[in-house]
Amino acid sequence: MTTVLGAIADDFTGATDLAGLLARSGVRVSLRMGAPTDPPDDTAPFEVIALKIRTAPAADAVSGACQALHWLKAAGAARFFWKYCSTFDSTPEGNIGPVAEALMAELGAEQTIYCPAFPENGRAVFMGHLFVGQEPLAESPMKDHPLTPMRDSNLVRLLQPQVSGKVGLVDRPTVARGATAVRGALARLADAGVGHVVVDAVADDDLSVIAEASRDMALITGGSALAMPLPVLCADVGALAERPEPPGTSATAIVLSGSCSAMTNRQVAAYLDSGAPAFQLDPLTLAEAGTQEVLDWLASQDLRRAPLIYATAAPDAVRAAQGRLGAARAGDIVEQVLAACARFALGAGARRFVVAGGESSGAVTQALGVNRLDVGREITPGVPWCFARSGGNAIALALKSGNFGSESFFADALAGLEAS
Repeated sequence: MTTVLGAIADDFTGATDLAGLLARSGVRVSLRMGAPTDPPDDTAPFEVIALKIRTAPAADAVSGACQALHWLKAAGAARFFWKYCSTFDSTPEGNIGPVAEALMAELGAEQTIYCPAFPENGRAVFMGHLFVGQEPLAESPMKDHPLTPMRDSNLVRLLQPQVSGKVGLVDRPTVARGATAVRGALARLADAGVGHVVVDAVADDDLSVIAEASRDMALITGGSALAMPLPVLCADVGALAERPEPPGTSATAIVLSGSCSAMTNRQVAAYLDSGAPAFQLDPLTLAEAGTQEVLDWLASQDLRRAPLIYATAAPDAVRAAQGRLGAARAGDIVEQVLAACARFALGAGARRFVVAGGESSGAVTQALGVNRLDVGREITPGVPWCFARSGGNAIALALKSGNFGSESFFADALAGLEAS
């Protein structure tokens, strides 16, 4: 079937977040892990390509995004969505702005919008400033993110160093007046040569207004929540294929957590309190001794109890490991070990994988040889169960962005799949 909307996400959990929200519509959503190299085949109405470029060098991120765009265009897509985190994770060098500008050039687009708001998960943009719950971004736990510490809450100011064009704002009072007012504001900014426009949103109704106002843009950018109104707007192209029923999987599972976000720390603590078997990874120990200890531990576990392997730690511990190993090496070590654990668990019979953290999710899906998933129902806003095949086996994966979900997420995810 011809693809009507093509989306590119900067990490794997962000892609599943987006895919899950699109799948709320009941329409078939296909999630590709990495830019496909084969010609489009058996495409879904909504195609989402998950890349691992959030913290890649800007040139590499641009190259990967453009490769994904070319495949989506070949699949028939005429509308495109560039998805990044609802906390606008980036540095002064990018990668949000450079990728958006490159996609605009490829599509001949003179203007696009930026709206990372996700009100359902406590992310709001007001007067150009991003809030996480009631805290400005720069006062939230994101200020201590190990790879992209966010020390400014003003999105206009954050975006300007990342792009060569002008950056402007459509504020909340304008959005409150409706789609016509937003289109008028965008047109005035375009006449002034402003190609990059941050748009305020504090409620789901705002997102519907923004999506309607920008529906004729070749490219829009934002957090996943901005995509929720798009299925209705895309329905005018004709009938859209429905989401298929998920395959059954055995109740053998593993939980793998590499995220060090504040919420994931609480989720790990809650899962430990439930009595689940667990093994904590220490990057310094792993750097010296390798993976054998954790693999030996995993071999002794009953996968029906869904053991947890985690590198999740408080900010001080993360900084200490990074100080000894370097941030990139510390992260790479954890990802490689979690990937090795996923491969081992699959061989031992695990068929359900709950993974916390964008980089960790990318490492695990690559280790399992998964390059495409069908997207099922959400566990919590922005986190669906997804289904694929690995090593000839049907498997289920829940790929969770660090700050998403409640404290009981790990147990809720496993219980929800068992009940479905």
